[in-house]
Amino acid sequence: MKHARPGRVALVLALALQMPLPATAHHSNAMFDAARTVTLSGRLKEFQWTNPHCWIQLLVTGSSGTAEEWSIQMGPPSNLYRDGWRPRALKGGDALTIQIHPMKDGSRGGIWVSGTHADGTPIGSASPTK
Repeated sequence: MKHARPGRVALVLALALQMPLPATAHHSNAMFDAARTVTLSGRLKEFQWTNPHCWIQLLVTGSSGTAEEWSIQMGPPSNLYRDGWRPRALKGGDALTIQIHPMKDGSRGGIWVSGTHADGTPIGSASPTK
């Protein structure tokens, strides 16, 4: 029986170690101000159950009295599903109060922290599972 040479074994191991590994995250959350939490109250325009992130489009009445659209980034559908969310957990027109970490640049957006329905029921694992 023929034995592998130590040099070949080392070369194969070195090449194997240089193969790319799956990334644990595809980007950072550096654009969000994690030191601040903002509370938004408004009506749901749209709940987007999409990859790579789900989104909530919330219409919030601004200081001028007009509706301003906020974009709230969430996790991927697979993570939300494991947490009890379903694609129809929220419906257009739902009254919501949402906490977010806002965008650092002051634009109308942020990343999801938590939220409640108008009746105080937490959004998420307590949402209807349709």
